[in-house]
Amino acid sequence: MGAVVIFEKSEYWDTTAGLIKAVTTQGIATIHLPSEPLSLDGAQWHLLKHTLVNSEPSALGANIQNGLTRQLRLDKHKKHRSFAWKILRTVKEVFQATKYQGDTALTVPPFFKNAGRDNERNWGEEIATPQPTVMNWSVLDEKEKLDLIPSHAATDN
Repeated sequence: MGAVVIFEKSEYWDTTAGLIKAVTTQGIATIHLPSEPLSLDGAQWHLLKHTLVNSEPSALGANIQNGLTRQLRLDKHKKHRSFAWKILRTVKEVFQATKYQGDTALTVPPFFKNAGRDNERNWGEEIATPQPTVMNWSVLDEKEKLDLIPSHAATDN
């Protein structure tokens, strides 16, 4: 026979990474940034804390803060679109894409081998040859679009 235990207070886990204090409870991570606390899905926080450090753990907070600032700026624009992950998974499978370009590290889908924005890499390997890529063109500014055109002009992806 089993038992159910009900706690008066929620259980939480200290998911601090480097200098960034974070706690996770009921699948939601709260990250304490200098500007304000940020709540994310716990799995997304786990991915970010392992991919945004760029071999320097002290850069994590700055990377998340920059991503948050950029995301809030994008969210204000009427032309900004973030596509459902179901659609992105389908496009990924149809075109056998391994790379995703666009969005910020806070909203990039985790199921691509490589992800980034413009010339910034969120995660994945640096590969010299062009890869089949899914791009969210609507979130890129004019400079980012111009920077990406030469690298993708010679490919059919």
